[in-house]
Amino acid sequence: MHGIRGSLSCKTLEKRTINDTLGISKGHQVILSERIEIQSLKRQTQSKRLMANALGRSHSTINDEIKRGTAVQKKLVNGHAVYSENYYAETGQLVYENQREACKPRYKLLIVEEFIQFVKQKIQVEKCSPDIVVGRAVMEELFAPYERVCAKTLYQYIDEGLMSLNKLYLWLKLQRNTKPKRDRERKRILEQSIDERPQEINDRKTFGHWEIDTVVGKKAEGEPIVLTLTERLTRYQIIIKMTGKNEAAVKETMERLSKSNPNFPKLFKSITADNGSEFASLSETLKGLSSVYFAHSNSSWERGTNEKHNGILRHFIPKGKSLNDYSNNQIKQIMPWMNHLPRKILKVQTPTEAILIHFNQIQMT
Repeated sequence: MHGIRGSLSCKTLEKRTINDTLGISKGHQVILSERIEIQSLKRQTQSKRLMANALGRSHSTINDEIKRGTAVQKKLVNGHAVYSENYYAETGQLVYENQREACKPRYKLLIVEEFIQFVKQKIQVEKCSPDIVVGRAVMEELFAPYERVCAKTLYQYIDEGLMSLNKLYLWLKLQRNTKPKRDRERKRILEQSIDERPQEINDRKTFGHWEIDTVVGKKAEGEPIVLTLTERLTRYQIIIKMTGKNEAAVKETMERLSKSNPNFPKLFKSITADNGSEFASLSETLKGLSSVYFAHSNSSWERGTNEKHNGILRHFIPKGKSLNDYSNNQIKQIMPWMNHLPRKILKVQTPTEAILIHFNQIQMT
């Protein structure tokens, strides 16, 4: 008995020593360069064991690879068909790739069908992004983990046409500007420059700091426009229809807004505008109520939050469409829709949910 145990131990040790020497890693697949070497050695009529030693592979691995990459060829010799079998590296690689593709896990579409219908409704009707739909579903515990898929998988399903959703529905999908940056000559800034804006505003550390701009429908004399204000921390959006794109209209609108709320100085600690002539008297209008900063000319990224939200607004008010075609009621309906749209950057909260926290704190003080 002792002799048998000793014999087994020696064999095991020998096997381990051989594997360690060859550097064989279990599960490590044969690569294309190795297949090319196998093809070359096969043409030299080398044995499979010599090939295995040359490549540091086991004999069975080489044997399986040769079976995988062997193709039958037909040639005509003196009018007679002659068949021959040869190993080809390209054939072995192609068969391997096809087998790997077949090993991919099956889509969970049938398992998560109810969740997919829920997602389609949210994207098509409520204009939510896949990230937001998944985030809200997790937060509200609408589906068990096995009944849903992650946002990355949803994007994959959409890209592969498995959800009958056009990419046009994903109008909140991130777009990156690939244009090279150009240094522009800085033009005169109306009043206090954005360079003087405190770092806590730039870092979005505190509530009450807004960005302002105008959205034009049809460029024509006497056309009404929309004034937009976006709070940098909560992404809350205010939309107000004005009589025109001019200094007087902005002044009248901002005076009305500041007088309508006694907590205006706490709610609007600062406002950042561009250098448009319509904002020429903004600092004077809000003097003693709010700090006003002006971005550099041709630097829309300095008011990126407002610009992004104006892009969403453009889906309701496209360029060239006269704002005379929209009633004040219709314009007002856009604002609650935007502010009830969950945002990934707010941890799937809505801007309304986010701003209410700060608004309640201000009311209590």
